[in-house]
Amino acid sequence: MAILGQIRQRSFFLILVIGMALFAFVISGVFTNNAGNNNPTGPIALINDEEVDVDLFRFNVDQAERTYNYSRLQAVSLVWDQTIRNSILNQEFDILGIDAGKAQLEQIISSNDSFLNDTRFLNESGFFDFGLFTNFLVDLRTNNPESYENWKLQEQKIISIAKERIYLDLIKSSAGFTEVEGKAAYHIENDKISIEYLQLPFNIIEDSLVFVSDNEIKKYISDNSDQYKRDETRSLRFVFFPEVATDQDISDQRNELELIINDRIEYNDVSKLTDTIVGFKNTFDILDFVDQYSAIPFDSVYQPKGSLSSEYAEIIFNLKTGDVFGPYKDGDNLKLTRFMDRKKGGSLRASHLLIAYKGATGSTNQVTRSKEQAKQKAKKLYSQIRNNPNIFENLVRENSDGPSKSLGGDLGFFQEGYMAKEFFNFVNKNRIGKVGLVETEFGFHIIKITDKEDIVLTANIIQPIIPSENTANSVFKTATTFEMEAIQSNPEKFKSIAEDKKNEVQEVMYVNALDENLPGLFEQRPIVQWAFDDETELGDIRKFSISSGGYAVVQLTKIRDDGIAQIEEVRFEISERLKNQKKAELIEKKYKNFKNLELLSEASNQEIQSASALTQINAVIAGAGQEPYIIGAAFALDINQTSELITGQNGLYMIRLLNKDLAIDLANYSAYSNTLKNAENNRINTAIYDALKSSASIEDNRSLYY
Repeated sequence: MAILGQIRQRSFFLILVIGMALFAFVISGVFTNNAGNNNPTGPIALINDEEVDVDLFRFNVDQAERTYNYSRLQAVSLVWDQTIRNSILNQEFDILGIDAGKAQLEQIISSNDSFLNDTRFLNESGFFDFGLFTNFLVDLRTNNPESYENWKLQEQKIISIAKERIYLDLIKSSAGFTEVEGKAAYHIENDKISIEYLQLPFNIIEDSLVFVSDNEIKKYISDNSDQYKRDETRSLRFVFFPEVATDQDISDQRNELELIINDRIEYNDVSKLTDTIVGFKNTFDILDFVDQYSAIPFDSVYQPKGSLSSEYAEIIFNLKTGDVFGPYKDGDNLKLTRFMDRKKGGSLRASHLLIAYKGATGSTNQVTRSKEQAKQKAKKLYSQIRNNPNIFENLVRENSDGPSKSLGGDLGFFQEGYMAKEFFNFVNKNRIGKVGLVETEFGFHIIKITDKEDIVLTANIIQPIIPSENTANSVFKTATTFEMEAIQSNPEKFKSIAEDKKNEVQEVMYVNALDENLPGLFEQRPIVQWAFDDETELGDIRKFSISSGGYAVVQLTKIRDDGIAQIEEVRFEISERLKNQKKAELIEKKYKNFKNLELLSEASNQEIQSASALTQINAVIAGAGQEPYIIGAAFALDINQTSELITGQNGLYMIRLLNKDLAIDLANYSAYSNTLKNAENNRINTAIYDALKSSASIEDNRSLYY
């Protein structure tokens, strides 16, 4: 069925449907459907005049796709970031003469779990021995050159890690913090104030009273050009013509499925005799039958009712062995279901209280009790529960070492193979409500059986619902006719032609060169490549076959080169910012003569509010929002002092300081100094690379290759 669907979607003879007049146009489209530059040459990147080999880059992309199950563009992005980082840092290592020796390699290898846990490198005491590791490499070089070459590649990565550690350690060694700085950090975190304040929000001034001109916006962009740098982008509009199965298509597909339920007689052209074809209901070879007719192979796993198709679960769950139900629609598929078997009480539910001990599987470092101590504690709790079953959940929350303790020990439903054998056997063999004490490798479990459900085995013929050939032909004809009309008309009429035909036009603004998804059209890289092709001109129109089925007729509506943003792109954002600045001036002019909160409140009809336990590390004022500058200004006031009007992020404020609670000084602040140092070291890990990257010259040619 999957092959049939592909054939239907790609039927070349569909060209005949729209007549010979379109022949030349369609043929042209076939040969120009992809981006024009299909054979780029040169490096995929140039980093500070150092070329990045495209073949090596492609190899790494293929590796990333397989390893992480990424899409092509996701893998490209990952490898790109790694390549840029490695190249920039290695260039810096070369400039500074940083290299890694045997000691650095031994340090990294000796702290890597994959080496530490390899029995080949453990000595008689069970510890990692670098000498054994070195001997292994010597033997590898002699007896297995291919594996040794693979090791050398891994060694290069380890060397790079070692160099980066040396480099970062050199920089971090200069990052020190004094006790004075530690004291300041302590007080910033722990000093608290309480205030009364009155907020005059910007919206008390009507928008109609302030005007922002284009020249003011231009000046703001110019003065803040670093904030408004932009990449090269394209804007598109498209009409999507999906291939969707009609009601008639679904009905025909149902009829085809119905034919395979029961045995049928067919004439054999070779033998000139009639053959009996065994149907789904009577076949003994379920595995082969499902493999022949279904898009999804036979699954021999028993399922509870909750895992069956929600709409028909009740019907399917109550079938008898050998019964066939369907065809029925399940999502985007049509299904036939044959009931195979039922296991009474095969899905179990229980709650447990786990008492672990030191050395038990899964036990944490916090568990220090011995096995005997765990056993005695479990027996004591078990006795309490037997005397009063109602306290089970409370005892679980207070005593259990299991991750389900917050749920009262509830483990949900499970089947054989999902729990330790001893645990499963107890729940399987006893009645609902039974409580027992069981030992497993994880510790001692007090188990309460809470429910049991039947599970069933079904065989399913699953076929995706696909449009018929007639439907595919019709969609192709409609999309091609629209494309022809749009090309032959004025480019500006694309939208009106679509509206006349009751087609929805999707506008997509500012597509980047390495984007692959458009709204409703996922992984459509050819469209983006076409839009950025040097041969594609503003207003050009092209039809694309969509991988999910159907066609998109696309028009290029805007070409934006890299540089500084234009007014229309940021007009609203900057206009609002400048309006607030002007509103602040008007508010200050109107209320500047009011020197206390009560008079200002009466004049402005705004309420005086209070906020307590404010710290400089938390910039939020309850009822006002994020206001770091206002909080900082409040800390500078004296007790009972009232501020002037101060402009914040959400309006103007007048503040009165009610109380200042200064934290008690510590004997020393080395802990806070160390915290600052650790935070700075963590920041250095990314900040140094970001700084190097920002100053590097990087030529990005990815869009030519992908």
